[in-house]
Amino acid sequence: MHVSRNLVDLIERNADELTHRWLELVRTHPATPSYAAHDERELFESAFKVYSQLGKWLSRTTTEEEIAHYYTALGERRRCQGFALSEVIQALLITRRVLWFKVLADGFLDTALDLHLALELYNRVMLFFDRATYFLAVGYERSA
Repeated sequence: MHVSRNLVDLIERNADELTHRWLELVRTHPATPSYAAHDERELFESAFKVYSQLGKWLSRTTTEEEIAHYYTALGERRRCQGFALSEVIQALLITRRVLWFKVLADGFLDTALDLHLALELYNRVMLFFDRATYFLAVGYERSA
C-alpha cells in the first residue's frame, strides 16, 4: 500500500479509542437522534470494523465490490432499523471526521514527506468514504 503505513497503523492501533469517541459523538449529535436509542454494542462493532481494518479498506486490493457489498447491506439494515438516511450519512461523516482528527493530533506531521503521506492517506480515505456513502444510500433505497 502506498499510503503511509505508520498513519494507518496509528488509526488501527487506536481503533477502540476512536470508536468510543465516535459513539459519544453520534449518540449526542443533534443530527443523529436515532443513534442515542439504538443498541450501543451493535453501533460500536460497526464503527470498530472501519477503524480496526482501515488498512484493508484503503488497500488497492480491496475492490469497489467489497465496499459495495458491506455498505449496501449496512444501508439496508439501517433503513429496516428505522434510521433516517440523513442520520446514517451524518454518522458516516462523523466516522471520517474522528479518524482525521486523530491523524492531525497524533500523526507526527513534521516534515514535507509526512505531509505528503498524510495527503495521500487523506485522498484514499476520501475515496473510501465517498464510495461507502454512495453504496450506503443505494442499500437504503433498495430496502424501500
